Amino acid sequence: MAVSGVLRTNAGRRGVRAESDPGRGEAAQVDARAGAGAGGADGVSGRDEAAATAPTVAAGRAARDLGLRRAEFEIAVHLGLIEVVTARDGGRPRVPEEEIARLRKVPGFPGGMAERVRTVGTAEGAALLGIAPARFTRLARAGCFCPVTFYLNRYRAVVWLYLADELSAFAAREPELLGGRAPVEMRTLLESGVDRRPRNWRSQRIDRLVSRSRDPWARAAVQASALDPVQLAEVVDDPYERAYLVRVRPEPVFGRPVSPAAREAMAELLPADDPDEILWRRVGLTLELDRAREDRPAPAPGGDVAAHATSVRGRAGAARSVGGGAGAASGAGGAAAGAAAGAGRAASASLVVPVPHRATACVEASRVAVAGPPAGAPGPAGCAPGLPRGRGLLARLGWRGRGGCAG
Repeated sequence: MAVSGVLRTNAGRRGVRAESDPGRGEAAQVDARAGAGAGGADGVSGRDEAAATAPTVAAGRAARDLGLRRAEFEIAVHLGLIEVVTARDGGRPRVPEEEIARLRKVPGFPGGMAERVRTVGTAEGAALLGIAPARFTRLARAGCFCPVTFYLNRYRAVVWLYLADELSAFAAREPELLGGRAPVEMRTLLESGVDRRPRNWRSQRIDRLVSRSRDPWARAAVQASALDPVQLAEVVDDPYERAYLVRVRPEPVFGRPVSPAAREAMAELLPADDPDEILWRRVGLTLELDRAREDRPAPAPGGDVAAHATSVRGRAGAARSVGGGAGAASGAGGAAAGAAAGAGRAASASLVVPVPHRATACVEASRVAVAGPPAGAPGPAGCAPGLPRGRGLLARLGWRGRGGCAG
């Protein structure tokens, strides 16, 4: 029998089996659709789907059930002590009921959780460490420990709060900094007027939000929150993507501040202000944005998602290929240019190091500050030492026309 005849015979047999057992065919189609969804653009694991469908409660009720004040509950969520779930398109986080039941069974409930999130101000923190408040402030400004939150006093001044557990750990780790003369590097750093508390708070906040967010667009939105509108527009040139980043940005468990003074303080503290910190956040946003675009495109008005995704990929591909076509005209010259571009991309990739949210040792932080800007930070002329001068990753960051570094 010919091969074509065998294929027709097998096809006929499969059709007969499908007609004799239609339920089996429908089940196979359902399984195929389920398998396609598991590996498609949705990217939601079975655990996340189960968490999304599990019964949840609002943050206020969860705080009451756990015996925590609102501020304590917010810090517990920030530290990852309480698991929350968020809808894919944003909104306030909610707490699964099974998570509340689990925490209520932990030994030491309810006082144990409240003790782990206990915060202290300058006076109480200094008393905890056995030092003067002025010395405590100097250690905090030098970055020896990181504030976990803040509030505004009646004069609308920012008052930083610190975890009591973290201060105790610092005292055990760096006892020599609690007495005697401060290292010369730290004194030089403080005399220059440096205050690392806002930057450390930002870095810690971003790192924990990124690690807690499962959606790639939400992680990109967290990175974007550290850039002002001008910086953000240079990195993300698509207005639909910028709007989507604002939409999916993780919300605080009790919503954003309603007080105008609190909103103003957040608006001043959230954006990065140091040149090297801005560069880190631009690099982080670019990489997270690449992952988010691979997962799914940002929704566009009119529902033409496919065309919008194609245009976004085209712009990203054009940005990656800028400067790479000139070397392709000649054989040896093209190979040399390609090798140089590869070295530049490797150097750009080496920039992806998170900004430390607190110094492991104040002396090391002070020495770095005195020695000058870190490798990769923009220099006095606006040019980043050690950074590639091509138009690869830096061009996608919008780092053009700044002292000639990008081309």
